[in-house]
Amino acid sequence: MTKDIIEIKHLKKYFPLRKGFLSSILAKEEYIAAVDDVSFKITKGEILGLVGESGCGKTTLGRTILRLIEPTSGSVYFEGKDIIKADSEDLRNLRRYMQIIFQDPYDSLNPKTTIFDMIAEPLLIHRKEVKNFKVEEKVIRTLRSVDLTPPEDFIYKYPHELSGGQRQRVAVARAFILKPKFIVADEPVSMLDVSIRVNILDLISKLKKASQASLLFITHDLTIANYISDRIAVMHLGKIVEIGKADEVTNDPKHPYTKALLSAILPLEPKQKKRKILIKGEVFSQKAISKGCKFYSRCYIRKKCCEKKEPMLEKVGKERLVACHFAN
Repeated sequence: MTKDIIEIKHLKKYFPLRKGFLSSILAKEEYIAAVDDVSFKITKGEILGLVGESGCGKTTLGRTILRLIEPTSGSVYFEGKDIIKADSEDLRNLRRYMQIIFQDPYDSLNPKTTIFDMIAEPLLIHRKEVKNFKVEEKVIRTLRSVDLTPPEDFIYKYPHELSGGQRQRVAVARAFILKPKFIVADEPVSMLDVSIRVNILDLISKLKKASQASLLFITHDLTIANYISDRIAVMHLGKIVEIGKADEVTNDPKHPYTKALLSAILPLEPKQKKRKILIKGEVFSQKAISKGCKFYSRCYIRKKCCEKKEPMLEKVGKERLVACHFAN
């Protein structure tokens, strides 16, 4: 068995632009490149933080990897098997090993279903694949593992009777109950109060260590990504522009976009001096293009070659990949 739980190769997801009837006939069809030729690996037990602005394609990438959204092209290998080519039966069997934690705990839980039924549902769906099938025992044990104790106080409640933090603990429990090997955590703390975010992050980290699962942790906050991730990938308009060890990316960013994101974080000490990098100009169109850097119009170190030649992800140091002609 390969040590790479997930390997993404040249994954693309293009959405067609909607047009009027006449313009669709006269003009060439255009696309929004939500995920534009993305490649990376996630090893067993690793958390890869995926960071970027809202609208850069992070959620689309996460859902495309799980085939909740069908890709335009590319491959997603799960333990060496390309799930993009899997038929419906194979994909159903793989679902047990690949789960997702959604962003909004108020929308991701069925308001008409009890907590017990909600957490038990994955067990019932995958009844044949789960050994020692004892639903009540597994649900209660899982509730304890996410600190919803005593479990008897929660199993017959409905989502509206829980706080936001408790709801997200239920969502985490539902994702981990089948002991999956890979989880996409799509901004799981962004809808929660600041006071309980660290608790949920620590909970996810604890369950990850216990199960040795691998995670793609999606967030727009580099501070959160650095706190929980082993490595960080920075995404801009559908492309990965920098990827490396979490502490190296946050302490010594190489791509100008990463530097700008980090400069927006307030320093811990009020008197601490910090260089502020302002991103000027308009966001480049997300239309699929064949040349040029997508960050060109906003980059403070741009040169003429950046407009004509697209930078590829290349090694900068031992384990860092950066897509910039002038990375330093």
